[in-house]
Amino acid sequence: MSDTRKPVEEYVVIRHRRGYRMRRTLILLIFTVVAAVSGYFAGMAQGGFRFSSAEDSNDQLVQEIDGLREQYRKARQNLINLERGRAIDEQALRDARNAIVGLETRVSELEADLTFYRNIMAPSEASKGLQVDSFTLAPARENGTYSFKMVLTQVGNNNRYISGLVAVNVIGSLGGKKEVIALRDLSEEIDDLGIKFRFRYFQDIEGSLSLPENFEPLEVQVVAQAEGRKASQAESTFDWEQLTEN
Repeated sequence: MSDTRKPVEEYVVIRHRRGYRMRRTLILLIFTVVAAVSGYFAGMAQGGFRFSSAEDSNDQLVQEIDGLREQYRKARQNLINLERGRAIDEQALRDARNAIVGLETRVSELEADLTFYRNIMAPSEASKGLQVDSFTLAPARENGTYSFKMVLTQVGNNNRYISGLVAVNVIGSLGGKKEVIALRDLSEEIDDLGIKFRFRYFQDIEGSLSLPENFEPLEVQVVAQAEGRKASQAESTFDWEQLTEN
């Protein structure tokens, strides 16, 4: 007599973890965003943030902004979909939101750089030639010590290099009297009254300065003087309080 017993059915018990699928989706989303931004920075590190051609920089920034905007749109939509779920990991949600904030910040930075290049290539009639674009300060660990960065630009006709000297003075009061102190007297890195520059589109000049004891700074005066065929002068004054309020 043949064996007619039915084969025994096997059952596998899988532990259900609440919110697992949504957490996995969030993690994939965050890795996608981080990979995109990391790839951008890696590319910038290899090629240098400042490009030799302002035209190429302009096109590159437009492409980067468009790509980041598309990533931001997808990430935002995914976040909305995930927020509708009943069970969601709060930490993963916070990570996703932070990733989106990072994308928004990066887009703003790229748009600012894009505006910078566009102003160089297509300026108004009143802003052509040598310009003191900006001057920034950041406090160092030691009291009264700051790192500085100034940006000089040549706006409009960029066919030739422009060269010359730029002088920086800190204006303030010492013992109730007005004092004008040259940058060379505040920085160990600078020996001459003026700092040499030579560029076609723009140049960053960075360094550090230390204020004398009891000196109360009020303003920073930057005077750039171009030499040769493109001889011209540009001057800007920056309020100390506004430079250091951030």
